[in-house]
Amino acid sequence: MLPLPQARTRKPHRLLFPGGRRIGALILREMVTTYGRNPGGYIWAVLEPALGIALLTLVFSLTFASPALGRNFPIFYATGLLPFLMFVEITNKLSQSINFSRPLLTYPKVNVVYALLARFILATITQLMVVYILLIGIMLCWDTQLVPDLPRVTETYAVVALLALGMGTLNCYLTTRFPIYQRIWSIIMRPMFLLCGAVFLFDAIPDRFQNILWYNPLVHVVGMSRQAFYASYAGEYVSPLYVYLFSLTTLLIGLLLIRREEHFLINER
Repeated sequence: MLPLPQARTRKPHRLLFPGGRRIGALILREMVTTYGRNPGGYIWAVLEPALGIALLTLVFSLTFASPALGRNFPIFYATGLLPFLMFVEITNKLSQSINFSRPLLTYPKVNVVYALLARFILATITQLMVVYILLIGIMLCWDTQLVPDLPRVTETYAVVALLALGMGTLNCYLTTRFPIYQRIWSIIMRPMFLLCGAVFLFDAIPDRFQNILWYNPLVHVVGMSRQAFYASYAGEYVSPLYVYLFSLTTLLIGLLLIRREEHFLINER
């Protein structure tokens, strides 16, 4: 009598990236704790930059006949303010990754990189949603007479995300290792709104200040955003390569520092 064929046991499906499920769980936790418990949730993520653009439009439209580029105030300030706010929001989220997820980081299957990626993915998707809603809303409400360069727009916000990832990772180490650094960073970012060219064009700044501010990567990001919407804007000072190098350098330094002191950072109180 021939033996009966044995049923084949299926091997459990393995994800190409083994930490995918853990990152997904961290993202869901982040969504619930950040947006699920606050009144309004995601609505405030859209309202805050919208109100900022509206305030700038109101103030400067009473002072000037037209913005530095084009004739529409809302789109001019949106192209400068939205990349800046996206950088700030993602960087702030990443800087608190260890403090926010410290109870979970004591488990062996959850590490700091997973926490960083979870917060980065959710914050980036949220900010891109905000950017899309506001830019489309402005262009539907006003006749801006602009035709955005979509590949350039995509590159701009990809660069913003990469810059925020690099600086946010470095800030994650510095904020956790030296708690006072969070206050220092907050002080630094207050004038950055003006120094990055979100309100005024970098080209209008005197040359002696341009030579210093050029090294601010946010200046290049805002310049790229303006190039994407204003075909006539040359922005010869813009250097995406500089932003890429700056972002990757800060990301590498941040990861190396976190890797070297991960145990101390997780268990620090």
